[in-house]
Amino acid sequence: MIPKTFSEIIDLGDGREIKLETGKLAKQAHGSVVVQMGDTMLLCTVVSSYKESKMDFFPLTVDYREKFAAAGRYPGGFFKREARPSDGEVLTMRIVDRVLRPLFPSDYRTETQVMIQLMSHDEDVMPDALAGLAASAAIQLSDIPFETAISEARVARINGEFVINPSRSQLKESDIDMIIGASMDSVMMVEGEMKEISEEEMAEAIQFAHEHIKKQVEAQLRLAEAFGKKPVREYAVTEDNEDFEKKIHDLAYNKIYEIAKGGHSKKDRGEAFSAVKDEAMALFSEQELEENEKLIKKYYSKTEKAAVRELTLAEGLRLDGRKTDEIRPIWCEVDYLPSVHGSAIFTRGETQALATVTLGTSREASTIDMPTHQGEEAFYLHYNFPPFCTGEAYPIRGTSRREIGHGNLAQRALKGMIPENNPYTVRIVSEVLESNGSSSMATVCAGTMAMMDAGIKMKKPVSGIAMGLISDGDRHAVLSDILGDEDHLGDMDFKVTGTADGITACQMDIKVKGLPYEILVKALQQARAGRLHILEKLTDTISEPNENVKAHAPKIITRRIPNEFIGALIGPGGKVIQELQKSTGTEIVINEDPITEEGIVEILGTKQEGIDKVLAKIDSVTFKPEKGSVYEVTVVKVLDFGAVVEYNDAPGNEVLLHISELAWERTENVADIMKLGDVLDVKYFGVDPRTKKPKVSRKALLEKPERPQKNEEDSNKSE
Repeated sequence: MIPKTFSEIIDLGDGREIKLETGKLAKQAHGSVVVQMGDTMLLCTVVSSYKESKMDFFPLTVDYREKFAAAGRYPGGFFKREARPSDGEVLTMRIVDRVLRPLFPSDYRTETQVMIQLMSHDEDVMPDALAGLAASAAIQLSDIPFETAISEARVARINGEFVINPSRSQLKESDIDMIIGASMDSVMMVEGEMKEISEEEMAEAIQFAHEHIKKQVEAQLRLAEAFGKKPVREYAVTEDNEDFEKKIHDLAYNKIYEIAKGGHSKKDRGEAFSAVKDEAMALFSEQELEENEKLIKKYYSKTEKAAVRELTLAEGLRLDGRKTDEIRPIWCEVDYLPSVHGSAIFTRGETQALATVTLGTSREASTIDMPTHQGEEAFYLHYNFPPFCTGEAYPIRGTSRREIGHGNLAQRALKGMIPENNPYTVRIVSEVLESNGSSSMATVCAGTMAMMDAGIKMKKPVSGIAMGLISDGDRHAVLSDILGDEDHLGDMDFKVTGTADGITACQMDIKVKGLPYEILVKALQQARAGRLHILEKLTDTISEPNENVKAHAPKIITRRIPNEFIGALIGPGGKVIQELQKSTGTEIVINEDPITEEGIVEILGTKQEGIDKVLAKIDSVTFKPEKGSVYEVTVVKVLDFGAVVEYNDAPGNEVLLHISELAWERTENVADIMKLGDVLDVKYFGVDPRTKKPKVSRKALLEKPERPQKNEEDSNKSE
């Protein structure tokens, strides 16, 4: 029996549409939906256990996977099966998770899993822009408690016009690439990269995407109504105790307020808050603590948050004593590590990042092999966040989703400033050594200086800043350069990077509902002021990229050669190029340019002498003498029938000088005219049509002797 299906269509207004369908697939999941745009199809399911978890946090997992079969491809590598998620898949998981997580009830503690799978791929549709829509639609079809439907959309700007959910090819022409997550009345998440746009232009792009998101939310609600949305399930809710809350508030609020006002360091402040918390816990009997420990801790956290927020809103002061727009002290240093190709330290308050740069050939490019995207990155950034940077100790089990996300943000911030003619593959690694505030923005700053130290000719230096917002509806305070604690207690966390001329990347998580765009623009403008202040500190440390790479760093020279000479340069079985690399101490990479039908030869070496030898070999291999021209040659071998000579302009390029072309007189013995090592001039006549070999001549450059005249007597005799 064919199941009954329900569907809704979202018209994008330009001939494209998105279809939502449910009722056909994965019916045992608590919510299931297929989202289709073009030939791209996503299956999203959501399941939430009916058993309450013992954890004191919400155990939500958002999983996004792209199936290679969706693009008619096999997984790369030895094992022909999808394995751990790629960085691209992890980034999509994070984008969806950041919008969904705050919308579940704060006291919901049930194991919940959202799974999004790409089942069919269309090259003109980027599936990550549809993942948030799919996740929210599946939840709307379930009985899982969830505050409001949301959706996500990508916005680009091409030739001054905004485009919703563009194709990958369209993005190449765009100066904006942002994904926005929002509900009907509130923008909740923004992430993307830009080509030095203004704060007002960014707000305009967000508004454009939000209008399209509203249509997607309405379609979800219509689908849920047609399907027959189930009543929201009941779950165990911790009962409030007003007496407990008042008792803690009366004891702790003023004490916390005074500690927060004192401008203490993170360590001292933490110890003082812990002492107040111990006092609050001591108000209760052992039995009360045993039965209500989580509730009591919740009330203390609530009191602490309220006191710190009020200090900022009422007095414009922050936990470390700064004003709202004040940046913590900054110090920087470049060329700290003697053996790396480029290095820099950036320290802002209690946050510190050490960045290194490594230069390589195209062989070191990062390979992207996903069902939806294949290619290479000649610039990439890796971000490491070890436990000691926050004074903690825990096992390291691979690269975390957070590290991938923060590294990607810093990479997007910097990549637009790499010049198009940069010959190197560039890898930046950021080691976060201290963290109390945004380490991803510290990474951007350290990465800028490290590249300048390495001699990369950046178009412009880039800085970044993390901002916060505290609002009670009537009052609001925008915070520049937020602390870790302010990130937790604030209403908005947004990171903005850019040059002196505009924004290059951003990442925002907005918790306050219905944030006016005027406040958003004001916050972005305050971020610009902070960004420029930080940029000045960077350029005070290193004002321009170093003129040359370091002495121990590899120099790279790129040379283009006709494809017909690639084989000769490589040699049989790679013999020529391998011996050349060994003898010159260089690394040689050869790629073919399918457009120009040329070979691109990259020569990487630390010694100019070795690079010069490789260039001389290339000149030799690609040397083409011109017909009718004269060349200086050296005799390298004497034979019975001529001499093998080498062009002095192209060492190793040899040609036979036949015995008949040595002189006008008959030559009986080659050695009578020349010997090994002799230098002489020859004329090139092109390829001899009879022998099919190149022909050179010495005698053509000599004066031809006159034929002897016959006398009259000899003439009479012959008659």
